[in-house]
Amino acid sequence: MSLAPRAVLVHRTTEYEELLARHGTHGQAAFVLAGRGRSIEEVAERHRRNEQALTAVAAAVPLRWRRTRVERSDLDRFLFGPEDVVVVVGQDGLVANAAKYLSGQPVVGVDTDPGRNPGVLVRHRARDTAALCRAAASPGSRVEALTMTEAVADDTQRLLALNEIYLGPPGHQTARYRIGPDGVPSAGESQASSGVLVGTGTGSTGWLRSLWLERGSPLRLPAPSDPRLVWFVREAWPSPATGTSMVAGELGLRDGLRLTVESDRMVVFGDGMESDALELTWGQSIRLGISDTTLNLVV
Repeated sequence: MSLAPRAVLVHRTTEYEELLARHGTHGQAAFVLAGRGRSIEEVAERHRRNEQALTAVAAAVPLRWRRTRVERSDLDRFLFGPEDVVVVVGQDGLVANAAKYLSGQPVVGVDTDPGRNPGVLVRHRARDTAALCRAAASPGSRVEALTMTEAVADDTQRLLALNEIYLGPPGHQTARYRIGPDGVPSAGESQASSGVLVGTGTGSTGWLRSLWLERGSPLRLPAPSDPRLVWFVREAWPSPATGTSMVAGELGLRDGLRLTVESDRMVVFGDGMESDALELTWGQSIRLGISDTTLNLVV
């Protein structure tokens, strides 16, 4: 007998909960904020809306289904199953945080604060959860397959990201590395910079776009489902030993970008989750390209 689907509700700690954890009580948090000319009421109201949405979503999960919750900070320790329907309750960025731990499960994005969130990835309201869950578990459900990027190190470490992957120094230092197309050993350039960013069409609305605008780049940013990536080097430094001729480019479906570390240490993380980063040391190399895995967003 096959297992019933499991609804996995992904959420994150609210700003209000973080204030209570820091200051102990509502009154003390309100007092501290008042001393800074701020009010706690707006934060508390957003928390109430978030809790109401979580309650409504949980109540709408079909009765025969199994269900569980996972907080954002626990995602790297949570084991998703092939029969899961992932319901992300919160902001757009929370979908990206969850995406790197999935392997094709359908994802429903529920917006807890319409009008405040862009709603690019959390497109639905809590009241629509029941219908969306049934649709997600049905054969031939309507999903948008969003392109993801991946980094694979020479020691088999692997990292997925929905928006972008960052490679760079762990602090405010300069990273030294060699960068070039994958599969061409003699190609590439030694560089010193504050890091490299490789992003998708979904990421083209965020960090990647800011670099693109700052450069006035002629590159065409991809759409979320396009099988294409764009990459930029941040603040490349010219010197007798390092160059600046390879600071931006595109990667197609079969293309790869290879980076070989020439510093003591570099970190690689996706979608801002620096707490779950790969670490590379001198001489290691890593390949970046389009992943075979997509984020299947229920529409």
